[in-house]
This record gives sequence, structure tokens and C-alpha cells, in this order.
Amino acid sequence: MSAEELFSGQNQATVIDYSGKVPVEHLDYRYIEKCKDVKYLEKILKVLRSGEEGVYPHLINFCENRLELIDPKNRLLRKDNPVATTASLSKEEWGQIIEDLKMWQEESKQTEYSLRHQPLLTDNVKENIPPVRGFNHSVPLTQNVQQKQNKNPSKRPLPRDYREWDKFNVEKECEQIDGNNNTSDPPAVIKARFSKLQTNLDVSSLTEQEQLILAKREKDKGNEAFRAMDYEEAIAYYSRSISILPTVTAHNNRAQAEIKLKRWNNAMKDCQIVLEMEQGNVKALLRRATVYSQTERFGQAAKDLRTVLIQEPQNAAALKLLSETEKKIQEMGQTETRRRGKKILIQEVNGDDLSDQCETILKARPVERIQPEGGEESPAAPDMGNTQKKPHGRGDSSPHSDNGSSHHHHAPRKGKSSSADKYKVNHESKDKVANGTSKRGSTASAQADQSSRTSAEAEAKNTVNLDAPCGALPPPLSRLKNEGNLFFKNGQFADALEKYSQAIQGYTDSGIDSPEDLCILYSNRAACYLKDGNSQDCIQDCTKALELQSFSLKPLLRRAMAYESLERYRKAYVDYKTVLQIDTSVQAAHDSVNRITRLLIEEDGVDWREKLPEIPLVPLSAQQHRRLEQPSEEVLKARAEKTKRDAERRAEVQFTALKQEGNDFVKKGQYKDAVEKYSECLKLKPEECAIYTNRALCYLKLERFAEAKQDCDAALKSEPTNKKAFYRRAMANKGLKDYLACSSDLQEVLHQDPNVQEAEKELEEVTVLLRQSLANANTNANTSLAKPRKSVPITEVDGEEDTPCTTDCRGEDASINLNPSSAYEFGQALNAARSSGNTLACADLLASTPPQSLPQYLSTELDGQNLTFIMKAMDSHLLQRDPGLVYRHLCHLHTADRFKIAMVLLEKSDRSTMTQLFDRLSAAESSEFTKNDVQNLANKFI
Repeated sequence: MSAEELFSGQNQATVIDYSGKVPVEHLDYRYIEKCKDVKYLEKILKVLRSGEEGVYPHLINFCENRLELIDPKNRLLRKDNPVATTASLSKEEWGQIIEDLKMWQEESKQTEYSLRHQPLLTDNVKENIPPVRGFNHSVPLTQNVQQKQNKNPSKRPLPRDYREWDKFNVEKECEQIDGNNNTSDPPAVIKARFSKLQTNLDVSSLTEQEQLILAKREKDKGNEAFRAMDYEEAIAYYSRSISILPTVTAHNNRAQAEIKLKRWNNAMKDCQIVLEMEQGNVKALLRRATVYSQTERFGQAAKDLRTVLIQEPQNAAALKLLSETEKKIQEMGQTETRRRGKKILIQEVNGDDLSDQCETILKARPVERIQPEGGEESPAAPDMGNTQKKPHGRGDSSPHSDNGSSHHHHAPRKGKSSSADKYKVNHESKDKVANGTSKRGSTASAQADQSSRTSAEAEAKNTVNLDAPCGALPPPLSRLKNEGNLFFKNGQFADALEKYSQAIQGYTDSGIDSPEDLCILYSNRAACYLKDGNSQDCIQDCTKALELQSFSLKPLLRRAMAYESLERYRKAYVDYKTVLQIDTSVQAAHDSVNRITRLLIEEDGVDWREKLPEIPLVPLSAQQHRRLEQPSEEVLKARAEKTKRDAERRAEVQFTALKQEGNDFVKKGQYKDAVEKYSECLKLKPEECAIYTNRALCYLKLERFAEAKQDCDAALKSEPTNKKAFYRRAMANKGLKDYLACSSDLQEVLHQDPNVQEAEKELEEVTVLLRQSLANANTNANTSLAKPRKSVPITEVDGEEDTPCTTDCRGEDASINLNPSSAYEFGQALNAARSSGNTLACADLLASTPPQSLPQYLSTELDGQNLTFIMKAMDSHLLQRDPGLVYRHLCHLHTADRFKIAMVLLEKSDRSTMTQLFDRLSAAESSEFTKNDVQNLANKFI
């Protein structure tokens, strides 16, 4: 006898005595698991906790869990928390408690003192208060006191007679009281303040940033109104936000407010706008599904909800609304069926077996109970109630009870021939009334039953196409299979069994080769055997089906159920585990495995696994859960977009937190820690200008000037006019002693904002440092050049000598070398020409020097005086000879190393000479350049 039968027998045989002692056999895991009486479970738990029958910690925990499952708030489950003491609290918490107590004590004393010294009654109140009873106090004549004792005692109401109470209608009086209560409430005051709000705002004069801020502010106001359940005002503010800047969030929020006010059309419009702006938005789909559901468009609502669950499978709101929508769809279908009267709606079953159809249903809904169709039985709802209690012969089973309810135990057994008659109760009862008898064996009843059965079959045949093709079966066998499916759907399992048997016999005689179709026939006939309680024949047919197609899900599941009904638990366990290897979503297999595991542990002990037959390994090709349909491109795209948005949102939150931590470290002077935080920020957002400038500040504080300059350069790449980046790069250049670059950056800061006093002060200091450095450089250069000049031999040439002259005889100084071969010789010649003021010699020197070599020759000689002298020589002599050569020299001159320093040291008169040169150059005619070219070149000099 199984544990369930033992428990049911105990419940029927004995009545629980709450006052007596708990029997020892009730202190058992199985009894506690089956017991549903909260009061008796409390008594069992008290006995276990007392230790009268021994201490069993695991059994006590099991009993507590069972009691918590039935009554979560039971008083026996309460656990006392220890009283808080000084040791359990921290020093700060205890100090705070002491301070609060002292403050409360002081406030209490002050309140008590004020109450004691405050007069209880004012003079005004004293005049209208009657004297205290028991005191000899006379009432003043001026006081107006109503003499209640002077009232006429004859007007007092007399008590009712007892006979009047018999005529008193209590219900009528209660209704009047309820009516008075309903009508006494004041009418609701509708706030009209929102109607004064202007929903359309003119923001054409605002910038995009200002519009964004204003739209967010209006949306926040709408959120506050929504939380206060003032939905009209919320809609007004959301409309204002949308008029400024339409966003997905504002439209979504307004749709939710419209739903609260049951304005379905407006809510639908907002949802459509959101889905156009952002396809696959979860909130918009969920709210549109709500609107569809409220407007009784349940099919469209279910479609939207399934789309939501693809993106968020654990969305509780979508799951709840989908279940409600499906119930309403089913109710509408049932209502439609009832409207059609006596017509029977029979769905057409294709030739692909009922098991194939139910496989699709099982994949779509692995946990829900599915009604069987044709020769199919849903694995999610095993019919174990009948098969466990019936003998191994063919019995009867109800088609509408897949759970095995208790009323099956008392149902009379019927033979195979009566199984079809059981499901025609309505026709049978009508015939009984018409014939005036209730006996099953009567002739009139049999005739009526036969006629009703014939009419039902004829109507079903007219509705369903029984000649539909079924796989590779010939038409006669296809018809037999379709008829069997139809009988099974109507609950006529014996007739369905006969049709399937005829089809199997015809298959054998026809000699066709289609193992898939034969497997389906055996599987369907096994379902009929299982319904009739014939587990032995069910096992045989399932085994034949599995020989034809190994690892077929339905035959395995049915054979497992049949084994379990015959109490062959080991074989049933193996089949259930094989089913779970094929499809892990079969909930019936999970439940049965758990149930059989407990039975095997009780029967075989800890080594129960060693006594099991070998569980076969299912190949990957047969595992259905590995062949799930791949999501569509739209779903994948929506998932990718959602993942991207989530990643950006998380990165934004992390970036904000790291930036705030870095700012806090800067305020505390912890610049190294701040640099680490800012570096982590740049990993998230490598183009954030503010982070580069902040980290540059930290590097300046740490005197890491090169790194500070790099950060400032990076900031200026993303934002070329950033004033902070220019100023901090100037400070970095100052630290690196690059005073020219520092001066240039400071001048840029002052050009953007002339009111920056710090930049003015720094520019003055840097200018002084720059002049000092240039003076030192010139001194060192002249010193280095003075010595080699003394060793240059100068030879006087007589006028009568015929030796050719290697110098320019036109110059006043015969020592000037007009064909230098190095920077040293060029420097000597330039200094000699400048010292004598010979601009003609300088022009000849430039004419003989290649323009591309000029920056190299001037690398150590270029200063303000030399630059001015070269410009004068070009303007006075060289420009007239060859304007193109002057243009080429100027194009290369500004690339010299010390050119910027020389430009800083020029005086105003020198700059005017340079301007005059460019004016004359632009007026000159040449094929090598244009006026625009000269103007662009002048921008680099002037």
C-alpha cells in the first residue's frame, strides 16, 4: 500500500483529537507533508520542540516549513529578537540615543513648567462654566443659565410597547441609514487649476540646452502631480514638456496618466508616437496592451505582451496581464460556443498526429495544463488519478479530469463497450425523461442512446474532413486515423482504440514503408489504453513505437505513466529522466521524478540509484530544447539596442559617481586619488573635456607638468575654445620653462575673457622670464661666435693684382662671404652685413641662399634684430629683383626654430616695416603667388 493510500485511510478512519496526545506515527515526514490542518500541525510542532519523543532537528525544521507554507503568519513561527543593550550598539548610536533622551527630558520639563504656570481658564470661559458640583458657590445674577429642571415633564417620550417592536422593520431602517450616509457625503471638488496652465509654450528664443532643461523641469512637475494622483495636472505638465521637446519618457508618462483617467484614445496615440520614436519600447508596448485589453481587443493585447516578454521574460506586470487576457479570450470563445446552441465545434485534426500538435503547445506553454486533442495527452497534466487505482483491465476515464480527482475512486467500473456511452450523459438523461425510466438496460434507453450516437457522429462527420491526408498513409488508413482522433477528442476512447487498431492492421497488410506514421498510430493507441486503465497494453504499444522511432517524446512519457501506475517505479524513473533529456520544459516529468525519488528512497534507502536500470543518453539531435527557434532579426536588434541602452545607463551612473569621488578628493587635497578616479572616468568616456581639465589640475598640483600639458592638449582637441585648458596648459608650459608657449596660451585666455586677472598677472611674470631667457641665450651665442671670428684671415687685395675676387666687390666690407656653405658661414656673413648696415649685401646673401636652407642657417642666429634687418633687405633691394624669391624665403622663414621668440621681441616700428613689405609684395605681379597667398602668409607674421 502506498503512502497516499495510508494517509487517506488514516484521515477517513480517525478523527483528529486536539485535546489528546499526538500519536507517535504522526511524528513522520510523510504525515506532516500530507497534513493540511493548521491546528494539528501546531500541536505536532509543540510536541517536537518539547523533546518528549526525542530531539529531531531536521524533522522540526520540516514541520516548521510545512506550517509556514500553509499559514505564513502563524504565531509559532515567530522568533524573538534579543533585547538591544549597550554592547549590541555602537558608540555613536548609543551616544545619539543618550542625546535624544536628554533632549526629550529637557523638552518635557519645559512643557510641564509652562503648563503649571499657565492659567487653566480665561475670564471669558469662566463666565460660561457652571459651578463645580459639591462646592458652596452661588451663581451670579448676571449669568444666563438655562433652567433645564423647569421643562415640562409631561413632554418626555414614553417607552415603546413590546408589541410595537414586533412591527419594527430592521432591514428598512438599516437601508435608510445607509442611504443617509451615502447622500450625506459632500460632492467631490474638481480642481480646475490645471486648466489655467498653458500647454503649448513658445521656446523659439531658447537654445537647445535651455530647452532640454526646461522640458525636464516640466516633466518632473508632471511626475510630482502623478504621484499625488492628480492626473489632470500631470497631463498638463507632460503636454508642456512635449511642446518644448518631445521625448519618449514624456509621451510614456502622459499615456500612463491618460490610462488612469480611462482616456483610451489619447493613451493609444501617445503609445504609437513612442513606438515610432523607439521601436520595441517595453513601457509603450505594455501600456498599449493595457489599452487594447480595456477596449476588448484581446488578441492585439496578447501580441504586444508576448513581445514584451521576449525582451523581459520576468516582467511581472506583463505576465499577469497576459494571463488575464488569455482568460478573457477563452471566456469569449466559450460565450461564442454557447451562442451557437447545440452545434458542436470540432477542430480539424491534420494527419500529423495529435502528438505533433501537442508538442508545439508544450513548447509554447511548458507549465500550463493542456486539454488533450485527439489521441494525445498533454505531459503537463498526466492522468494519474485513474491509472493508479484501477486494475490492469480496461476501464473508463473522464476526459475532463486530468488531475485524478477524488471522485474517481467511487465511480463504477465499466467495460470497454460502455466507454463511448459515458460521454453522452445529456442525450441519455433526455431519453430517460422521455421514456419514464432510469435503467440502463432498458430497450428504450438503448435505442435512444444508439440514435443520439449516430446523430452526433453524422454531425461531426459533416463538420470535420475525415478524408484529410495523414503523412504517407493511403486514404482508407488516413480516414481510420482521423476517425480515431475524432473519437478521442470526444472522449470515446474505446471507439478510438478500435479505429487505431484497424489502421495498424491495414498498415501491416498494405506493405507500405512509413515508420513515422506507424509510430504515431501505436502512440495514439497507447494513449487510449492509458485512458482506459490498461497499462500493460499501453507499455507494449509505446515500446513498439520507440522501436520505430527511438527517443520519441510522447511514447516515452506515456510508458512512464503506465509504469508508474503499475508501481514499477524504477522503469518509470528511467523513462521520465529520458523525457527530461529530450525536453526539459515538461513539468509533469519533473513532478513525477520528484515523487518517484521519494518513494525509491523509502524503498531502497540511500543506495537507491545503484538499483536503477541504465538511463540511456539522448543524442543532441533529439534534444528539443537545443533546437529552439532562433529569434528574428527585429527581436535581436531590439535586444541589442536594449543592451546598449542599459550599458550606457550603467556607464553614465558609474561615470557620475567616479567624477564626484574625484571632485571630493580634489577638495580634500588628495590629488593622487583624484587622478585615479579621473582616469577611470576617461575609460568610460574618453572624449569628456571636463575630466581632462580636472586631471590636468591635479597633475599641476603634483608638479607633473608634461602629463598636465598632454591632458590640456586632449581637452583642446575636443573643445578648441576651452578657457580652462588654455590656462592650465600655460601653467604646465611655465613649469616646463617654455615661456613662449606659456605666453601664447595666456594671451589666448585674455583674448577670450579680458577680465581674467590671474592670466594678466601670469603674463607679466612670464614676459619678464622670457626676456631674461632670451638675453641669456644671445649672450651665450655671441660669446661662442666671438672666438672663431678672430681666426678668420683677411687679405688685402691691391687694385693692380689680376687674381679674381671671391667676395662681392660691391659691398663696403670685402670680408662678407656671399656663398655660405654652412650655418656658421651664413651667420658670419649676416652679422658682418648687419654691423655695417649693408642691406644690399644682405640682399645678395639671400639671393645666393636656397629658400629651403634658410631656416637651418638661421637656427641659432635668428633674433628680433636679425629678423628686422632681413625684412629691410628684402623690402629695399630683393623685392625689386625677384618677388617670387622673396615669397619663397618668407614661406620658409616662419618655420625656423626661434621665429616665435623673435616675433615676441619686435618693436612697433619693426612690425610696421614687416607690414610695408607684405603690402608691396601683394602689389607685385608674379606667377608664383596671388594676393590671397600673400594674405595667408602675412597672418603668420603679423
